[in-house]
Amino acid sequence: MKDIDNEELDVLVSLIHRQYGYDFSDYAPSSLKRRFLRFMDHAAIEEVGELTSRLQQDAVFFERMTQFITVNVTEMFRDPLFYRALRELVLPRLATYPIIKIWHAGCATGEEVFSMIILLREAGLLERCRIYATDLNALNLDKAEKAFIPLKCMKDYTQNYQQMGGMEDFSGYYTADHEHAIIHPTLRRNVVFFQHNLVTDQVFNEFQLICCRNVFIYFNRQLQERVLRLFYDSLAPLGYLTLGLKESMLFSGEHRRFEPVSAAYKIFRRKN
Repeated sequence: MKDIDNEELDVLVSLIHRQYGYDFSDYAPSSLKRRFLRFMDHAAIEEVGELTSRLQQDAVFFERMTQFITVNVTEMFRDPLFYRALRELVLPRLATYPIIKIWHAGCATGEEVFSMIILLREAGLLERCRIYATDLNALNLDKAEKAFIPLKCMKDYTQNYQQMGGMEDFSGYYTADHEHAIIHPTLRRNVVFFQHNLVTDQVFNEFQLICCRNVFIYFNRQLQERVLRLFYDSLAPLGYLTLGLKESMLFSGEHRRFEPVSAAYKIFRRKN
C-alpha cells in the first residue's frame, strides 16, 4: 500500500512552492497526503520519487495534479437550509446598499456562485450586485466561466433548490444539451471569475458578503487564522461572512471580531 511520510510530504510541498509558487505548507497534512496519493493512483505512479521527478520536469503535469490537491467538491444549493437562512437573515440587510459586492472565495467550478445569483435574482437584488468568484485552480475557473454543469446532477440540485424554498421553475435558469446544463448568460453578467490565492494574496476590494464554505477544513489552524484576518480586512463594517456547516472560528482569536447571526448555519457579521 502506497504511503507518503512527513519528510516526503515536505519535499513535495517545498518543490511546488519553489518551482510553481503555490504554497501548501499550511494545508492540513493528512488531507494533503490523501490528495497526493489519489493523484498518484490516477497517474499510475508507484513511488513518491517518480512524482517528484515528473513535477520538476513537466508544468502541464503539475496543472493536472492541481485538480486533485485543490478543493473541487461543490454543488448547487448545498445545505438548502443555509440558503434559506441567508435569504431571510442576510439579504434584507444587503438590500439597503445601493451596490452590493460579494466575494466567493474558493469557488471551485462555480456551483455555489450560480446558487447565489439565483437567490439574488429571486430577491430582486441581482442587478445591484457585483460578484467576485475566485479560486487557486485555473482549470476550475475555466469550467466555472463556461457555466457547464453535468446534467446528471440537476435532479439533485432541483431538489436542493426546492428545499431551499425556491420561488420559480428551476429549469428556467438553464438550458441543456445532451450532457450539460448551462446557466443562462444573463444571470452571469455581473460575475467575474479570477485567480486568487488565499495563502499569499491580499485584500483586493471591500465586500458586504464573503462566502467561503468548506474550504477551511483543508487548512491548518495557522492558515485558518491568517485567512480570517484577510476576510475581516476585506469586509465592510457589519459585513457578513459564511463558512461551511462543519467549520468553526471559535479556535481563533479572530472570532471576537465577528458576531454570530446564525450559529447553526455558520453565518457571521463583522463587528463595527
